[in-house]
Amino acid sequence: MADEPETLHLTDPRAMRALAHPTRLRLLGELRVRGPQTVGMLSEIVDEAVGSVSYHLGKLAEHGFVREAPELARNRRERWWRAAHARTDWEPIEALADPERKAASDLLRRAILDRYVDRLRAYLDAEATLDPDWVRGTVSSDSWLHLTSDELVELRADLEALGARWQARSDPNRSDARTVTLIYHAFRDPR
Repeated sequence: MADEPETLHLTDPRAMRALAHPTRLRLLGELRVRGPQTVGMLSEIVDEAVGSVSYHLGKLAEHGFVREAPELARNRRERWWRAAHARTDWEPIEALADPERKAASDLLRRAILDRYVDRLRAYLDAEATLDPDWVRGTVSSDSWLHLTSDELVELRADLEALGARWQARSDPNRSDARTVTLIYHAFRDPR
């Protein structure tokens, strides 16, 4: 990904809708976490038929989320895929004036939220089997803050900087390192 920007900034509602499919979100996530994979490997990871995985990878490629990695293939039949970017982002405020884009952004955000809930549920199901050293760092929390809109923007920047700092420290090649999921949300309570 050296010649690609690290973050893909989404503005196209068609790309947002394409990524909002649960299988596509999972495939892109697996490629980002595990690195390049074949269709067969991904099929086993996500428990989907090879044909289904190929179809969804094609849709992801159509919108620039993934690309083929032919240099990894051992023969002409083997197809490897990689994530084209480390992250995807979009600005909800950019969609407010465009109903189609707003609907697509909301669809994608809801699909991602469902994925977050699935990941947390999977963790809770497995927690009792984990080494207690890993459980002691686990946290789920919320805070009720009273902020101005400018302070909310500042909080967002702080959270993004904190995530970036830990992402920079992250190294999957350390023998004692495991994948950790960091999820955060900050928004005005609509009440």
